[in-house]
Amino acid sequence: MKALVLAGGSGTRLRPITHTQAKQLVPVANKPVLFYGLESIAAAGIREVGIVVGDTHAEIEAAVGDGSRFGLQATYLRQEAPLGLAHAVLIARDFLGDDDFVMYLGDNFIVGGIEGLVDRFRALRPSAQIMLTRVSDPRQFGVAEIDAHGRVVRLEEKPREPKSDLALVGVYLFTPAVHEAVAELKPSWRGELEITDAIQWLIDAGHEVEPSVISGYWKDTGNVTDMLEVNRLVLESLEPRSDGDVEDCELIGRVVVEAGASVRDSRIVGPVVIGAGTVVSGSYVGPFTSIGADCVIEGSEIEYSIVLSRASIRGVRRIEASLIGHDVEVTPAPHAPRAHRLVLGDHSKVQIIS
Repeated sequence: MKALVLAGGSGTRLRPITHTQAKQLVPVANKPVLFYGLESIAAAGIREVGIVVGDTHAEIEAAVGDGSRFGLQATYLRQEAPLGLAHAVLIARDFLGDDDFVMYLGDNFIVGGIEGLVDRFRALRPSAQIMLTRVSDPRQFGVAEIDAHGRVVRLEEKPREPKSDLALVGVYLFTPAVHEAVAELKPSWRGELEITDAIQWLIDAGHEVEPSVISGYWKDTGNVTDMLEVNRLVLESLEPRSDGDVEDCELIGRVVVEAGASVRDSRIVGPVVIGAGTVVSGSYVGPFTSIGADCVIEGSEIEYSIVLSRASIRGVRRIEASLIGHDVEVTPAPHAPRAHRLVLGDHSKVQIIS
């Protein structure tokens, strides 16, 4: 079995962060989202992975390399334009050959990995296996309609009037039968080759499509709210450790201070991770906060936020529910509100009333 990881999307819902960074590399608990998916693939016993990349290919390739750090062998497949998930399967035809494969969306996050899903597929080997979960607004997803016997009747991509609240999770498993389906597709009303149409073709042609409704945690990290929620979830599993320089501080709960970080005269309430080379002084860092490498937090308060590397926050009270990009500078200005919520692109400079 091989894996096909889609890492070519532009990440419009995470702008301005994604103006200068691939959305799949935005960190959760100081590790890129994409890396969690690659680790899950390796843990499922898969070794060969094709990574579909687009305009941000250089950044993805620099971060992942040949895949050996994950126990994988990576092959990069260029997609000239985001023409749909089924189009990614189409351009990966030579790489995939006649092997079964798992298709994994690189900006998705699934707690517990995919080992159980892959084992189930290997045991039953349907033509396709799809994962479903109930969502509040199915119009944003591919949606499945299930009959009284638990069989998939119909699939539709981002329907205007959904027939159910069962959304497709961003992990699919296929036998080579899907290639015939993909070859028959025409672009949808969105101008894309939809993987839902390919699976529907398999259903209509009498192939077995196995649904699994998952109750575990899944997130499409395509927007700031979901990024912060996934960050919270990952931080909850932290094992506390302090490898940096900590002086005159109160560390409460699950706090990780990476080697080379300096924390002094501050109160840190976990779960929190403070990256290597970061300096925190005279500040409060509250729960569910990830601070990247080489940052400065001075005389400030921040919680439930993600701060990317080399950002600085000085004299600001108070920041919460924020995603702050690389090399951002946040400083006070007169007449501050009680709280600030920020989504700042790389190299931003912001003055905040204080």
